[in-house]
Amino acid sequence: MAVLDSLLKNRVVTGFTIGAVVFSCILLGGKYLLAFLLVFIVIAAKEYADILKNKGFLPFFKVILAVSVSMILVSACGYDNLFPLVLLIGTIGSFLAVLFRGRQPYIANVATTILGFLIAWMPCHVCLIRQMGPEVSLFNITFKQGLYFLILIFFVILFTDIAAYFFGIRFGKHKLSPVISPKKTIEGAAAGGICAVISGLIIGKLIGISLYHSFVLSLLITVFAQLGDLSESLIKRDAGVKDSGNSLPGHGGFLDRADSYLFSVPVAYYYIKYFILAGLTFPALTEFIRKLFYVICS
Repeated sequence: MAVLDSLLKNRVVTGFTIGAVVFSCILLGGKYLLAFLLVFIVIAAKEYADILKNKGFLPFFKVILAVSVSMILVSACGYDNLFPLVLLIGTIGSFLAVLFRGRQPYIANVATTILGFLIAWMPCHVCLIRQMGPEVSLFNITFKQGLYFLILIFFVILFTDIAAYFFGIRFGKHKLSPVISPKKTIEGAAAGGICAVISGLIIGKLIGISLYHSFVLSLLITVFAQLGDLSESLIKRDAGVKDSGNSLPGHGGFLDRADSYLFSVPVAYYYIKYFILAGLTFPALTEFIRKLFYVICS
C-alpha cells in the first residue's frame, strides 16, 4: 500500500508540474510555446527511436529530428502550407539515408523513420491553433481567439485523463483493450468522456462557443485523446517496453504524458478551422460525401 501511495504521489506531483508548465507556455505563447515544443520534440523523437530499437528497427533519428524541428518552426511562423514540402524532403531523406547508410531491415527503417515525422506534425497544431481566429481582448490584453480553444482542449484532455484514471481504479471491471493496455477499463473510459464533455461545455460557455460546438468539439477531443493513448500503448506493447522513457516519475516518458494530445489536437484544429470558424455544417459535409461517393461509384 505504501508503494502504491508513493507511486500515486509521484504521478500527481509530476502531472501537476508538467501541466502547470504546459499551461503557462500556452498562455504566454510566442517564444515560450515554441521553446517548449522544441524541447518536447527532441525528447519525444529520441524516445520513439529507442522504442523502435527494442523491436529491432533502426529509424534514422537525425532525419526524424531535422524534419520535426522544421515542422515546428514552420508552424510557429504560420506557414502550415509548407508541411507537404517538409514531409517530401524528409521522405526523400529517409530513403537516401538507407541507400547510403543502409542497415537491415531496409524497408522497415524507412517506414519507421517516416512514421516518426508524425510525432512532430501532430503537436505542430498547437502552434496553429494558438494563432487561429480573430483578436480578442481580456483585461486589456489582446490575443488570438485560438488561445481560448487551446484552453478548452487542455482542460478537456486533463479531465479525460484524471477521470479515466481514478474511476478506472475505483469502478473499472471490464477491460477496454486487454491485449494492448490491460489496465484501461470501459468504465474509466466512459467516466473520462463524460467528465471531459461536461468540462468542455462549461469552458465553452465561458469563452463564447455555442453549446452545440462545445459538445461536439469536447466529444471529439476526449474520444481521440483516448485513442491516442491506446495507439501509443500499441507501439510500446509491440516493442516490448512498459514506458517510452523514465524522465517523468509516475508517468514514464514524455510520449507517455503527451499521447492523449497526439490525435486530439489535430482533430480539434480541423474541426475548429472548418466547422467553427469557417461555418461548415454537417449537412453540407454530408452532401459533399454523397457527391464524392456518387463520383467514385459512377
